[in-house]
Amino acid sequence: MLGILFSLITLPYAPNALEPVISQETIEYHHGKHLQTYVDNLNKLVAGTEFESMPLEQIVAKSQGAIFNNAGQILNHNLYFLQFSPVAADNHTPKGAILDAINRDFGSFEAFKAEFEQKGTTLFGSGWVWLAADKDGKLVITQEPNAGNPVTKGLKPLLTMDVWEHAYYIDYRNRRAAHLQSLWQIINWDEINRRYLEK
Repeated sequence: MLGILFSLITLPYAPNALEPVISQETIEYHHGKHLQTYVDNLNKLVAGTEFESMPLEQIVAKSQGAIFNNAGQILNHNLYFLQFSPVAADNHTPKGAILDAINRDFGSFEAFKAEFEQKGTTLFGSGWVWLAADKDGKLVITQEPNAGNPVTKGLKPLLTMDVWEHAYYIDYRNRRAAHLQSLWQIINWDEINRRYLEK
């Protein structure tokens, strides 16, 4: 019998709520098909192993191979999809502790955005670009190939942009940079601030 069974997260917004930044078609494929496949795979892979009763972050920190790849992609996608809010929302500007930390560690929000987009655009192949915090609250931007997540480096993941082509090809074709630039319009900075302050 399985311990923790992983399931597809429910999105806190309608499938078309992120348009025109992310289309309903992309959400239906990216969340409904790609992420569902990772969930199904992980549930099969962890059955009867030491990982079957571990929380997702622990699995990512301790596993390798297929289990790591599928667990990492679930954790990454959960953080990715839950960091967005509809275009019409009023929480797309950072404030509070996270803005103070960005200004302290990058000089300004604009400087942070420029570095983040540059690292997302220049990551070779498939993967993720992350804003993460160390144990002292210092912010860093990391490039993680494939299913990588900053938790494997002892960092707390805060914000991410998916640079696997399936995240943007329907809407942007091969224009990765345009995709990254557009995502700022739907980042829910209240959620990023909550993650930053969470103990």
